[in-house]
Amino acid sequence: MLTPEELEIITLSLKVSVVAVLLCLPIAFGLAWLLARVNFPGKILVDAIVHLPLVLPPVVTGWLLLVVFGNTGFIGKWLNEAGMSLMFRWTGAALAAAIMALPLMVRAMRLSIEAVDKRYENAARTLGASPWKTFASITLPLSVPGILVACVLGFARSIGEFGATITFVSNIPGETRTLPIAIYSALQVPGGESMVTRLSIIAVIISLAALLLSEIIARRMYQGKNHHVI
Repeated sequence: MLTPEELEIITLSLKVSVVAVLLCLPIAFGLAWLLARVNFPGKILVDAIVHLPLVLPPVVTGWLLLVVFGNTGFIGKWLNEAGMSLMFRWTGAALAAAIMALPLMVRAMRLSIEAVDKRYENAARTLGASPWKTFASITLPLSVPGILVACVLGFARSIGEFGATITFVSNIPGETRTLPIAIYSALQVPGGESMVTRLSIIAVIISLAALLLSEIIARRMYQGKNHHVI
């Protein structure tokens, strides 16, 4: 049985992950469309920057978030003056999770957009459809499976986010102590093994379910083409 403290941790983790995905979704789709459909100078650099969180140590990402969104950061000082500080709050944890989930979401959406046959878009344009109408009626609907995959993968990545979060918003019970941070904290306490076991099982179940769901969606999306997202 889960204790009230563990239920609070799981609820907070789910909230942070959902908000992270919603925050990331429009940005990730915009970047995915740009990388899939537009050729421009510096495209390789933009692609590399988007995927940088995958290879950077998470602590470095957390430090960069402090530099930009900390109470004295470039953007953070304005948020702090407006009473919307992200420091030591669950919203900051959601931002950190969104940054770490962004590369996976962009990749899944980009694959989906690239799989849309351009002949459909060209046919729509030939029949007089505007670029926006072509996008809304052809590109976007056919990309929905990829968007779903991206959301599931982003959610799973957000659930497991640790390094950037603890660096940026610390470890505050009830506010920023998400599932992985709680497991780490319990490992430091004598007798915390049972809590570690329960929370680890929950983390494995959520992550495995998300990966299986994303793979099922991807296989249906690319039926017969042997494509995978993991």
